[in-house]
Amino acid sequence: MLAALLLAPLAASSQERGTSALADQIAGLGTTMRVLVIAAHPDDEDTRLITWLTKGHRAEVAYLSLTRGDGGQNLIGNELGEALGAIRTEELLTARRLDGAHQYFTRAYDFGFSKSAEETYKHWPHDSLLKDVVTIVRAFRPNVIVSVFSGTPRDGHGQHQVSAILAREAYDAAGDSVRFPAKSTQGLAPWTVSKFYRDRTYWGPPFSYQFDAGDYDPVIGLSYAELAVISRSQHRSQGTGALPRKGPAPGYLMREATRVNAGTDSTKETSIFDGIAGASLAYDSASRKLTAQPLPMLVATLRSKFDPWDPEATSADVLCRIGAQGDARAASRALLLTRGVAVEATVDRDLLAIGDSIPVAIAVYDRGRKPLVRRRDPAPTVRGDAVSAVRGPKPAPADTIAAGRAAVDTVWIVGRQPSRPWWLERPRTGDIYAVPAETVAEDLRDPFAFAVAHVAADGCSAAVEVPVVHRFADPVKGGMEHPLMVAPAVTLTLDTQVEYVPANARIDRTVHVRLRSAATAARAVKVSLTLPKGLAADSAARTVQLPALGTATAEFHVRGSLAAGSYAMSAAAESGGQTFTTGYQLIDYDHIRPQTLYRDATVTLQAVDVVIPPGANVAYIPGTNDNSIPALQQLGIPLTVLDPATLAGADLRPYTTIVIGPRAYETSPQLVANNARLLDWVKGGGTLVVQYGQYEMTQPGMMPYPVTLTRPAARVTEEDAAVTVLAPNDPLLNAPNRIGAADWKGWVQDFALYMPTTWDPAYTALVSMHDAGEPPVNSGILVAPYGRGTYVYTTLAFFRQLPAGVPGAARLFVNLLGARQAGAPRTTP
Repeated sequence: MLAALLLAPLAASSQERGTSALADQIAGLGTTMRVLVIAAHPDDEDTRLITWLTKGHRAEVAYLSLTRGDGGQNLIGNELGEALGAIRTEELLTARRLDGAHQYFTRAYDFGFSKSAEETYKHWPHDSLLKDVVTIVRAFRPNVIVSVFSGTPRDGHGQHQVSAILAREAYDAAGDSVRFPAKSTQGLAPWTVSKFYRDRTYWGPPFSYQFDAGDYDPVIGLSYAELAVISRSQHRSQGTGALPRKGPAPGYLMREATRVNAGTDSTKETSIFDGIAGASLAYDSASRKLTAQPLPMLVATLRSKFDPWDPEATSADVLCRIGAQGDARAASRALLLTRGVAVEATVDRDLLAIGDSIPVAIAVYDRGRKPLVRRRDPAPTVRGDAVSAVRGPKPAPADTIAAGRAAVDTVWIVGRQPSRPWWLERPRTGDIYAVPAETVAEDLRDPFAFAVAHVAADGCSAAVEVPVVHRFADPVKGGMEHPLMVAPAVTLTLDTQVEYVPANARIDRTVHVRLRSAATAARAVKVSLTLPKGLAADSAARTVQLPALGTATAEFHVRGSLAAGSYAMSAAAESGGQTFTTGYQLIDYDHIRPQTLYRDATVTLQAVDVVIPPGANVAYIPGTNDNSIPALQQLGIPLTVLDPATLAGADLRPYTTIVIGPRAYETSPQLVANNARLLDWVKGGGTLVVQYGQYEMTQPGMMPYPVTLTRPAARVTEEDAAVTVLAPNDPLLNAPNRIGAADWKGWVQDFALYMPTTWDPAYTALVSMHDAGEPPVNSGILVAPYGRGTYVYTTLAFFRQLPAGVPGAARLFVNLLGARQAGAPRTTP
């Protein structure tokens, strides 16, 4: 019997080790119940329910997130869009490693907030997404589906509504071989789900079933709710960190449909598995026993012999027999835990060039008391989309590793293609990822390399799979591991993907081409720029020396002028007879695995007719996911970045305008503490431009005059929404740039968000806008005189528009910076 055992990061049901992990495995042997939880985004999942099911009932659980959260905001960095989707994908996988569930996605790209299912379906083809969900249902084969949302307007976000609608439709359709024949779902046979529930934990009554995730688990040393909070807190880019709390943690479900016990009162159910054949296999968290077991005698024998102080005393023979009768993966992992088997696959660096080779040392450690058999047929190998094994040990008879010893094999691999998120290998089609059909039903596919070794103990065999990593010691953090990544021998990037340039004005700009080597030998690299007509570089090409596994920069001075419009500037590198035109963005945070996102070394130059207010001198206090500073500097605005931590002692007198970035008050206590000083500075004649915040902006003293926000807050999500100018003669819409209808075209994603519902009469509302079928909202720009200065509050999504190079957004924002120069009226409060 060869049992496939995945020890990659997602495989372990949590990050437990030793006897706690072994106890967890043994407790779950024989359970067969499967639950699929469905919602729209990372952080939508009910981790309390998931953890209670995986740990408390030993059910096999999967979370299906329709999207990767690409359209949201980022509280830990400046990544947005697909880069943010990569971060949130890894945060989900980290959460799943803690709570023990699987993770699935559809092909849907998160295009941003929507207000209704109807609006969402304009972006996502209904039939395509339903087929994705049906495919995943057929792949995972759940007994129960739980929809987090209701499928009604009470869900708020239109994507939430769609996730709930598709969840119910998939429950109805997954077993329909006429509507969805097997060939339409990757050959997966129809699967009939027994029961369908709505999660009422966060949405209130009515409900039919209550559970308590506050039960304490002595194996993990936490309640299920505490572990759930730790799992959910991995969504750091969304600010979901919370304090684990002891005590009761009730959750609620509503049974909406069932095929097994329709005649029973749903409020009388003792388990969501009531009525399902085999449901008696569920784990009883109170008694910590399986209420009934497949292979009952075997499991009972195993549990009776389990000794956490002497795990090797656990009967290996029983584990082998359990594995042979259908629970091979769990039995094999339990067997290896009893014997203290460890496998590592290491390399001497974390970067491999395409076409280069590197040896992988695959070490098998026997940390038990008895010898371990190292199987050599099949021989150890390395697999992965980005690499190929080219040389390794030949198949040979098995040998023995003595207790307390290790054996090492070497496998040579060659880099084959770049390591990158597989769903980004092809360009999106609208708001649907162009992923291969066969990948939709995969809950784990990695861009990294994995080594496979084969071991046997006491008559049982297992294939152990571990990631190939570079291990090193960090002086501060201690032992570190980086996965092996494959890249072209030379990669190159420009500093931005979009840049503003003032139209019809003299351009004199330094362009930096950043080079990175994945090769083990230094090389000369010839770098050239391709420029639009009207621009010229000081050199047609430059040759730089690129160190082995190092970096270098080629600088070009570009001069000329461009008429208003959009242009492309690109870079290329030549070395060793090859031409390189792509580079990657490294996403690397401590709580997730690193990822590389590739893009062409091309920048879009957006030439904008813009006049900068004379004498402007701007200070900018950054907010969250705020990439606006480079865009403003590209327009030629003199700008200084202020740190809120130094605001108390900073000399504000030189500045004509201070800008507060989006949600800065929410994330910076120092800014809140010094807000009164900023308002005093406005009284003295300055201009303060505050970009949108959330409900913290309604607190007394935050703004010079009060505003209110509803829950949920008003917002305009249609980027092509019509704009009505309420104050056509206001200086901010006329000087130094006259804002017209063309300036409201081409905006991206959010238009305006967290818009005040009411505001003090001291404010003047400049513009009105609304989504189709909704009443106008007039708080996109609010302006008020304050002392001798001017206070501007804007909820327009400049944090998305400026980095995207939207011309009209640049012209309008420059006007806001010049409020003082534009002659806004002033009164003394």
